Amino acid sequence: MPRPALSDYQHLGSGKVRELYRIDDEHLLFVATDRISAYDHVLDTEIPDKGRILTAMSVFFFDLVDAPNHLAGPPDDERIPEEVLGRALVVQRLEMLPVECVARGYLTGSGLVDYQRSGSVCGIGLPAGLQEASRFSTPLFTPATKADIGEHDENIPFATMIEMIGGVRANQLRDRTMQTYVQGADHALTKGIIIADTKFEFGVNSGGHVVLADEIFTPDSSRYWPADEYEVGKTQDSFDKQFVRNWLTGAESGWDRDGSDPPPPLPDDVVDATRSRYIEAYERISGLSFDDWIGTR
Repeated sequence: MPRPALSDYQHLGSGKVRELYRIDDEHLLFVATDRISAYDHVLDTEIPDKGRILTAMSVFFFDLVDAPNHLAGPPDDERIPEEVLGRALVVQRLEMLPVECVARGYLTGSGLVDYQRSGSVCGIGLPAGLQEASRFSTPLFTPATKADIGEHDENIPFATMIEMIGGVRANQLRDRTMQTYVQGADHALTKGIIIADTKFEFGVNSGGHVVLADEIFTPDSSRYWPADEYEVGKTQDSFDKQFVRNWLTGAESGWDRDGSDPPPPLPDDVVDATRSRYIEAYERISGLSFDDWIGTR
């Protein structure tokens, strides 16, 4: 039986990176494009194979961790059109919860900015004297609101999360987030990669159960650092889209992050290096060859 065409499905919406289609009342087609976003902008330049890498990484980690997830078929499911094979998944239709669940094992990014201003991260008080890339004695749970395209995600205190979704659900998401982060980060460390932080999204299925949705431990949603180069007090080299962020805010790009102009196109060497870093992260963590992933030939 031939696979359906993408045009056979109703297009429901577009995210920064993903496209969503209706398969039936209970299932969606979740397609990862090669678009890349940074600083709340979707860049004009795409990263070849990025959607396949994100899909491959998510499939690996969904299988690795214990948390239930939204997958409703294998990555070669017959309901996936040929034109998006390898970058699409059949998933359950969920009622998505309106928070991003962020786990931080190290002080960096917006957490560092928050700490330098207030001595805390998302209202969690921390010891004095921490530096860029300091490791927390216990990972932090720092939820955030989900922002529309072009808007900023906003870090919120846990108390606000409770107000939004209720105490039982908030505690459930916090516990699930921290358990999943530790499980994934421990595995990555055995492969020589530090997962400094990551974010998860959750939804509620038709049975009322909370499941992991969207992506998991991808280079778009996580910070990956080479463990053998880790050094407190400096910006770490990375296998994730921080490489693109660094170029955009560097002198070479000529872009003013605080201005009104959109980011400039990425040069070929930045595109190639980003693609290579994403693939290296996948291959090191999974132990698999990206060349063997569906649709890469």
